[in-house]
Amino acid sequence: MKLSLSGRLLLACVVSLSLIAGMTACGGGTVGFMWVLGTQFNQVDGFKIDNFTGNLTKIVHAPFSAGGTNPVSIVVRPGGRWVYVINKGVLPTSTTAATAGSISIYSVGGDGVLSYQLNQSSQGTNPIWAQIDSTGNYLYVLDALSNQADQSQFVGTGVGAITVFAISGTTGRLTLVQNQQTKCTTAACNGQQLNYFPVGANPTMSKFFSSGYLFTLNAGDSTTSPSVTAYQQNSTNGQLTLVTNSTTQIGSVGTKISSITSNGTYVYLTDVTNNQIYAYTVNSGALQPVTGSPFPNLSPATTPVWTLVDSGGKFLYVLNQGTTSVQTVSSSISAFVIDTQGRLSRLADSSNPYPVGSGPVCMVQDPTNQYVYTSNQNDSTVTGFIINRNTGQLSGLTRGSTFPTVGNPTCLVVSGNTR
Repeated sequence: MKLSLSGRLLLACVVSLSLIAGMTACGGGTVGFMWVLGTQFNQVDGFKIDNFTGNLTKIVHAPFSAGGTNPVSIVVRPGGRWVYVINKGVLPTSTTAATAGSISIYSVGGDGVLSYQLNQSSQGTNPIWAQIDSTGNYLYVLDALSNQADQSQFVGTGVGAITVFAISGTTGRLTLVQNQQTKCTTAACNGQQLNYFPVGANPTMSKFFSSGYLFTLNAGDSTTSPSVTAYQQNSTNGQLTLVTNSTTQIGSVGTKISSITSNGTYVYLTDVTNNQIYAYTVNSGALQPVTGSPFPNLSPATTPVWTLVDSGGKFLYVLNQGTTSVQTVSSSISAFVIDTQGRLSRLADSSNPYPVGSGPVCMVQDPTNQYVYTSNQNDSTVTGFIINRNTGQLSGLTRGSTFPTVGNPTCLVVSGNTR
């Protein structure tokens, strides 16, 4: 049978529409990349995120070597061309030698493939966290211990440090930024400028606030309560300046505060010891409690370890490692609505809290704000959800929500396609 010209055109249109429909039904198009750290073999796993389903598929050649020991934090420079992995290293024991911490630098190639470039070092011991500022020009690495900190402004044992680096946009390499406000007071450094910025006792993580404040969460010790140290960032040169009343005490001695996050207006911290969430406003870098704070976590969830605010700043998600049930311990996400005064209330959904894999550690939202993912340390998986941006409700991905990853994952990061 020979078709007329109009018939051939109609057939071509039908075939084209069928192909498009097939792509929509089966998935298609990479919306971004995900990299997941694993401590069992010191690796970085990699996934492509499907635009239509949120499904994860392995990046070719993944997993990649972490370039060091005990990878615990990972960040990606805006634009997606450079990835930085923080390797904590290992402290010495009676039977094993110490392994130094390091910063592994990777370039990002096509389809999210990581190419190792080199390792660099921070100015303290045991780097544990990293943040990149909104300009993408500076990397802030948090060290568990400073090597020779001037402790006059901080009390307690185990004072930490922030090492600041300028990032090369062409090579991704790091150049140390000295502390121009504080000099070293020990004889060994002969009054030179510090190569880091001191923070409180036993720091655990840092977060940037929308007004250029960098908040560091300090776990405290046997004599000091948890606290938050506030620095004001100079985005021109990367310098950090301690703000007035820079240290805010949180809870009492022995309280475990596990995470800090912000929606740009309010700051939220999770209290593991009392299973609750602290909420604060920010006034010139000082934290002031929101009316009604702290807010109780949702039953039966316990052991909150991470928080995430959605892209619209309307919903708070709390990642929980356990439940009150001893017989069937499970992990979950508690979801809250944030009102105009920063107060929290339970998000209305019978499935809330939402179950996730065992022992979750970190949580992210994808670059297009369609999906939420958690890294689960105990069962070495990533759990994925669809996020309803209007209601805040979470639901399972359409083609399966659990994805195996490298052993004992810690944190994860996502990025859009490189530019």
